[in-house]
Amino acid sequence: MTRLTATVFGATLLALAALSACDSERIAKLEEGVATEADVKRQFGEPAAVFAEADGSRTFEYPRQPEGRANYFITIGADGKMSALRQVLRADIFAKVQPGLDKAELRRLLGRPAKTQVFALKNEEVWDWRWQDGPQKKVFSVTFDTEGKVKASASVDDPGELYTGGGAK
Repeated sequence: MTRLTATVFGATLLALAALSACDSERIAKLEEGVATEADVKRQFGEPAAVFAEADGSRTFEYPRQPEGRANYFITIGADGKMSALRQVLRADIFAKVQPGLDKAELRRLLGRPAKTQVFALKNEEVWDWRWQDGPQKKVFSVTFDTEGKVKASASVDDPGELYTGGGAK
């Protein structure tokens, strides 16, 4: 590894650690039933997406992809107070991904993916989310058919973490 590559890699690791630490600090400042929409936006900024719920509440999406390993959904109740804050890239949520689910339903379940790829010759599209299962860094992948419906899903060890020196060679 060259000195420049090592420096860039080190800076990237520090930035990712800072992002993770920043999220923990932001979350600690928000209390369910007390924090307002303005408090949430002050800590997390504008959401990437807002989903209207049947009960009048709204769910804000705060993805940390492509380099982070979390996607946060924060629900603001009809009363304007935060009623839930959850990290959705988890094994129990992935278990809800079943064949036949469409892209919009999947996005609503997991948030924005880290990467999308189209495989024209196979008539498939694959979405990937980077996540962490305890100390193990993983990638959850979902394959769609030509109609945009889930065909298959799987979670594997993150290939970028399998090589020493900080990444794939």
